[in-house]
Amino acid sequence: MMKQLPIPEAAIDDDTSIEMMRAWIARKRLHISLNIGVYEGKGVSEAKAWGIILADAARHIASALAQGHGADASEALLTIREHFDDELSDPSSQVTGDFVRKQ
Repeated sequence: MMKQLPIPEAAIDDDTSIEMMRAWIARKRLHISLNIGVYEGKGVSEAKAWGIILADAARHIASALAQGHGADASEALLTIREHFDDELSDPSSQVTGDFVRKQ
């Protein structure tokens, strides 16, 4: 049985909310669905927007580690950033899969 996370209340309440990303660990690998192209034609670089989204996600993770596990948020963010950079420089696995445009 798939274990899903709850949808944030703000996303439910906002008729203009847009799901940007989902991530699962399945079959011992990371699987991700991405909503690529949201910024297309809006004068915003898609790559820059995703950089901001990933940075915001890292801060949310550090905050959650602090609130739920007693970690220091600043230290957690530094550790996340360090391992993010390490993984980009020397990947522990290859990225596979196809880009499928939603219809």
